[in-house]
Amino acid sequence: MVSAGLEILGLSLCVIGSLLVMVACGLPMWKVTAFIEANIVVAQTIWDGLWMSCVVQSTGQMQCKVHDSVLALSHDLQAARALTIISSVMGVLGLMVVIAGAQCTNCIRAEYVKARVVNAGGVIYIISGLFVLVPLCWMANNIISDFYNPQVPPSKKREIGAALYIGWAATALLLIGGALLCCSCPSSGNSGYSVKYAPTKRATQNGDYDKRNYV
Repeated sequence: MVSAGLEILGLSLCVIGSLLVMVACGLPMWKVTAFIEANIVVAQTIWDGLWMSCVVQSTGQMQCKVHDSVLALSHDLQAARALTIISSVMGVLGLMVVIAGAQCTNCIRAEYVKARVVNAGGVIYIISGLFVLVPLCWMANNIISDFYNPQVPPSKKREIGAALYIGWAATALLLIGGALLCCSCPSSGNSGYSVKYAPTKRATQNGDYDKRNYV
């Protein structure tokens, strides 16, 4: 029963984490304009994402442009694209693996094999979390380095966007959920209680029950 509860909790955290990875992958707010020095009062805010760049006017209007060329992107954006997509695909694959080996399903009969399949799903989710963690930390390091670099003009400096925080939260959920799934172990028996039946009483030839049945 405890193992089933860990599976449900771990799978729930991993599913939420995978959904957050997909949300972070699609959001354009990976890098946002830094309001510093003379750039404190601006008429527009620039968002840089994996797939597009958006300009938000002070009036509330927003215009977005999809990146024309993948090769023209910086190395951190290219790596973030690839790794976040791989992480999302692994999240879907991990979901199918865990469901196939879950105790609430009958896809696999042997309890030992089902536990090992769930463990494999947990490992997939942990790898998925590590895949999305690498581009997040890489891009955050580049943003911070450029922010404190005096050679970078203030208009080119960026700050960490909301998508990175969402990605870090997704990574935490994937790692915790995957660890819980790895803790799943096969049950020791088919049932916690064993039913024992008393032998039937046999009657003798004269119709009376044998006295040995009452000893």
